[in-house]
Amino acid sequence: MSKPADLPPMQYRFLGRSGLQVSVISLGGWLTYGGHVDKEGTKACMKAAYDSGVNFFDTAEAYAGGESEIVMGEAIKEFGWKRNDLVISTKIYWGAAFGDNPVNNKGLSRKHIIEGMNQCLERLGLEYVDVVYAHRPDRHTPMEETVRAFNHLIETDKAFYWGTSEWSADEIMSAWRVADRLGLIGPIVEQPNYNMLDRQKVDGEYRHLYREIGLGTTVFSPLKQGILTGKYKDGIPEGSRFSQTQVDFIKGFLKSTGTDKFQGWVDTANNLLPVAERLGVKLSALALAWVIKNENVSSAITGASSVEQVYENVRALSVLEKLTPEVLEEIEGILANKPADIIARF
Repeated sequence: MSKPADLPPMQYRFLGRSGLQVSVISLGGWLTYGGHVDKEGTKACMKAAYDSGVNFFDTAEAYAGGESEIVMGEAIKEFGWKRNDLVISTKIYWGAAFGDNPVNNKGLSRKHIIEGMNQCLERLGLEYVDVVYAHRPDRHTPMEETVRAFNHLIETDKAFYWGTSEWSADEIMSAWRVADRLGLIGPIVEQPNYNMLDRQKVDGEYRHLYREIGLGTTVFSPLKQGILTGKYKDGIPEGSRFSQTQVDFIKGFLKSTGTDKFQGWVDTANNLLPVAERLGVKLSALALAWVIKNENVSSAITGASSVEQVYENVRALSVLEKLTPEVLEEIEGILANKPADIIARF
């Protein structure tokens, strides 16, 4: 499928207070690439994204046991993309080979950060990544050890920047205090869950971090795993993400969420449908545009299992101008979940 003529131009933002520019829509490999999307489908999605102006591709050592990194690396080589035109990120914490002895192959010790990074680069077939994330906080390893190890990756040209994923504001500030004391580099970016239904961290807890340390965010799950597409308004359709019960994460997610909470999310999505219809856009485009409208979001990491999904995500950029203050206020009334002001404690 060739690039549609109606796609809006891609937009780019600086990643936090750094000089690195990333596309406001990016493509990630969580639960898809190297997993239930085959290799050729993955490469087709990556090419569609690249042709649409996406320059930021995100993966992790743990995604599909390292296969996501392998497939992404193969696509970069096959298409002959210039490395300096790309922003590639990966994450370290969980390890990749789940059959390995978990001792020292998980967490944020200096040993696992450095060995894990070497393994990530080998799977990607790259000399370096642009951003490496601490995929979760490690409360068993001293923060100084973790900060020093990520700075070592930067000093040895294996990564240009480092960030965090699913860390609390307290933990991010702790890393910055250690970095400042040692004259080192702190995490410039956080990768949290953020969408119309999950906004406590981005819109609440992290608010003072944007001002105090210039934190950037590359948010994941902007469509709440498909719930904000409207596809679940009449139940769980065949072929949708939540019908794929062979995926352990999805089975666990539904079980831990509970029927009532899941239905509450679906009801909210259904209540947003009239707004999308009045604006003449799909609910998915409205939800993604709402995320990107937030100036504290550097990039929204999207998933796609088909080329058409990639293009649909990019089309959300044309919805931004329709999100007037009046429309945003109407949406807030439906969501009714705006975090209360949080008093900064630092």
